[in-house]
Amino acid sequence: MPDSASRSAWERPWRERPGEQAALLNPAFVGEIVARVVTGYRRSGERPLPLPLAFLVPPLVLPPAIRALLPKRANATFGTWTAINAPRLVDLPDRILRLRPVTREALLFLAQLGAVTLDGDGVVPGPRPLRLGVSPSKTTDETTHIRRAADLVGRWFGAQADPAAIMQGLGTTP
Repeated sequence: MPDSASRSAWERPWRERPGEQAALLNPAFVGEIVARVVTGYRRSGERPLPLPLAFLVPPLVLPPAIRALLPKRANATFGTWTAINAPRLVDLPDRILRLRPVTREALLFLAQLGAVTLDGDGVVPGPRPLRLGVSPSKTTDETTHIRRAADLVGRWFGAQADPAAIMQGLGTTP
């Protein structure tokens, strides 16, 4: 078994991970933002969020520079947005790959809680969905902005006709 220094950060037990990573990339917080996208997406037609779209959530809403590029309204045209912001989104496919373990861990955490369920078509709220309307008593402006961005991304993705076009527009494939 490799020692903890040679293992990637994602393979280490939580007590050995860097503090910043544990604070922002923990399964509970990332799970909350994914659950917000699932809920917002379902509001746009009771459809499940396609599983590949869940992996786009952390790279779009966690980094402040990318989050600042997001449109202000969910009815913004995705193709126009990606065309305008293409130069600033160049590293997004790499970021999606780097954050894949974080997203997978968050989805597993949500599934264990019963907050989401995977059905044949994607991710849906589970039998025990998170109470997303309740604001934590202690929070920061940063986490509030992240939560709002996740709410927007869910509605925005749900307003798009083709999930594959979202993936293609961001330079990635399922």
